[in-house]
Amino acid sequence: MAATRQQEAVLVQESVLATNSVLRNTYWLLALTLLCTAGCAAISSALALPHPGMILTLVGYFGLLFLTHKFSNSSLGLVFIFLLTGFMGFTLGPILSAVASFPNGDQTIMTAFGATGVIFLGVSGYALTTRKRFSFMSGFLVVGILGAFVLGLIAAIFQLSALSLAVSAAFVLLSSGLILYQTGEIVNGGETNYILATITLWVSLYNLFMSLLHLLMAFSGED
Repeated sequence: MAATRQQEAVLVQESVLATNSVLRNTYWLLALTLLCTAGCAAISSALALPHPGMILTLVGYFGLLFLTHKFSNSSLGLVFIFLLTGFMGFTLGPILSAVASFPNGDQTIMTAFGATGVIFLGVSGYALTTRKRFSFMSGFLVVGILGAFVLGLIAAIFQLSALSLAVSAAFVLLSSGLILYQTGEIVNGGETNYILATITLWVSLYNLFMSLLHLLMAFSGED
């Protein structure tokens, strides 16, 4: 009986160590990918590079996202995650340059950036503190994100500003929910691949920032 309890204690300890390792690696890689995105955005903005357009952006994004998932169990996964976050940084640069050209553009960007950070720290902090698992949210998040993405494409193609704002508001909620879900999965051992965990959090932060930026631009009358 004592031997069984000792084995259980060892297994629990190993599980905790594995979870802490995934969490640590995820946050380190997330920080590096965010720096990669910011650096590429700064280069793109400084060189005044044009935006590649919606079609090329979507092809590059989904193509690199697929490759990141496909090779998430090998070192190639790290290569593709940096290619993805760097590519999206280059597409972000022209957008930030356009926003900064408005009278209060720089302030709007900093507000969106600060709000993104506050939401991330608040939501992930809640998941880390409570150590709850939010797996029940997975179906809702998948359907919600797919639906919002389709509606976002419709709004962009037909230039429906009201629908576009509604989609941005939805993505703020969905991205926050995805951060909560993914952090809960890491903490409880449901996600053991730090590359997949990182890309999920990065996509959530990117969508959260872009959605907040869009909403702030609209509220300030600069959209």
